[in-house]
Amino acid sequence: MSLPISAKLDRVAARYAAKPKVSSMSVAIEQPSTGFSWGYGDTGQPYFVASITKLYTTAMIMQLREENVLTLDTRVAELLGEDTMSGLNVHNGHDYGPAITVRELLAQTSGIPDYFEQKRPDGTTFLDDMLRTDAAWTFEDFIEMARAVPSRFAPSTPGKAQYGDTNYQLLGRIVEVATSGSYDDAIRSRIIDKLGLRHTWLFTPQTLSRYGEAAPVLHGPTPVHVPKAIASFPPDGAVVSTSADQVRLLRAFITGELFPAQYLTEMTAHWNPIFSRLDAMDYGIGIMRFKLPRWQSPFTPFPAMIGHSGAFGNVLYYLPERDVYVAATVNQMRPRSLAHRLLLRLVAHVR
Repeated sequence: MSLPISAKLDRVAARYAAKPKVSSMSVAIEQPSTGFSWGYGDTGQPYFVASITKLYTTAMIMQLREENVLTLDTRVAELLGEDTMSGLNVHNGHDYGPAITVRELLAQTSGIPDYFEQKRPDGTTFLDDMLRTDAAWTFEDFIEMARAVPSRFAPSTPGKAQYGDTNYQLLGRIVEVATSGSYDDAIRSRIIDKLGLRHTWLFTPQTLSRYGEAAPVLHGPTPVHVPKAIASFPPDGAVVSTSADQVRLLRAFITGELFPAQYLTEMTAHWNPIFSRLDAMDYGIGIMRFKLPRWQSPFTPFPAMIGHSGAFGNVLYYLPERDVYVAATVNQMRPRSLAHRLLLRLVAHVR
């Protein structure tokens, strides 16, 4: 007799939770079409979701679109000013910064350099600095860092995309300008309170004392303690949440509870591969796709998943073919693929 699905999932999760590299693991899975739900670990334990924060930013931009505050083709310079955008994409001697649109920021096709992981002229990265010394940074700091790095391509070059946190710093500033308030106020009123995410909050300079409430993060064997840095990333990486709240967020994102459902069709109509440490990643408009190449799994092909990943060992994905939502974290930065391997092992059992 075959084991029930929950027992199979328990076995997979237990094996991963026992790995020395896993810091603190929690998983939540829901399949609305069948009513199936399953969890592992403390699904109410808060953790830093890292770049999954970008889904919150995307949702608010789509809300502003619905409110006719902007369109996807609005030039960012019209919202933030020419000075802010000047010099952010200089390619082959031409400054494309003032022409960049909201769509290009969301889709990672702006060509704006990534302040976070892209190598600077001296070969170092901001991530290297962050892991070495915790410090507070401003929006202006990140914009200047991006200006100091070469642009790889002109905006909307066919087939070109580069995953970059700078794009979402700019989108976060658009949210602030458009709502005449802070990003924190906007995310609370427009998403957290709206969805009743009781265990979700934005990590800010005002909440540094709550750093210990989130699950500890590792970089290999080394504990990561960077509260000031994380508090500097409101729109691209500063949300704290739980696996249960994350599933609730993604369900609302997918089903039209946060913005018109027809927008999602446009957002997922075209995908571009992105420069990242995982070859299986593509980007649509404000949303990521994780699709394992057939050659990596020739006998058991995995369906494409849409959602987002985070650099702290987090995944949040929906499998349209199976109507399955998965939120998981291993709270480990290295290897980056660890959470994705767990994800694949889990979804193999939910059909």
